[in-house]
Amino acid sequence: MPMSLPASPATKTLRPIPRLIFASRWLQLPLYLGLIAAQAVYVFHFWVELVHLLEAAFGSQTALQALIDGIGYQVDTPVTQLNETIIMLVVLALIDVVMISNLLIMVIVGGYETFVSRLNLEGHQDQPEWLDHVNASVLKVKLGTAIIGISSIHLLKTFINAGNYTDKVLIAQTAIHITFLLSAIAIAYTDRLMAHAPASSH
Repeated sequence: MPMSLPASPATKTLRPIPRLIFASRWLQLPLYLGLIAAQAVYVFHFWVELVHLLEAAFGSQTALQALIDGIGYQVDTPVTQLNETIIMLVVLALIDVVMISNLLIMVIVGGYETFVSRLNLEGHQDQPEWLDHVNASVLKVKLGTAIIGISSIHLLKTFINAGNYTDKVLIAQTAIHITFLLSAIAIAYTDRLMAHAPASSH
């Protein structure tokens, strides 16, 4: 005798006010679409800087000046060709764009999945590994970690180009980076305590 499949639970009908409140989550959709547009701007900015770097490597003075203006590099003598410092600052700027782009992806994909609607990516070969267990707490920790990485890149760029900054700016950026680091540690520790609390109550 063939086994009968269990009946799927009926969709619960919400009252009008709860249904309206629950449907209001879709108001976030334009925000995520806007972040996708911002991602496109970052992609365009990345390629513009990369093209300038390649053109400067082949001797273009116009591209070299665009790079120097973009990274805020200043020296007493005119710069007529790429040097190691300029290349390093430009590469760090490109890495910075990539890390911010990764942050945008985490916010767009993780935020939509957590707060708006399921993406139904189960079984998809390109499903992000971290999306399997994403929730508001995990998303906060991942975003905090990403922000620390971005802050580290900015701080490294500042130290490499330290001659163009005052001591006050250097100290302020270092203090801000340490604040980001302590905030991420505090968030991770709080989430750990909250995760252990329900387990200890049973």
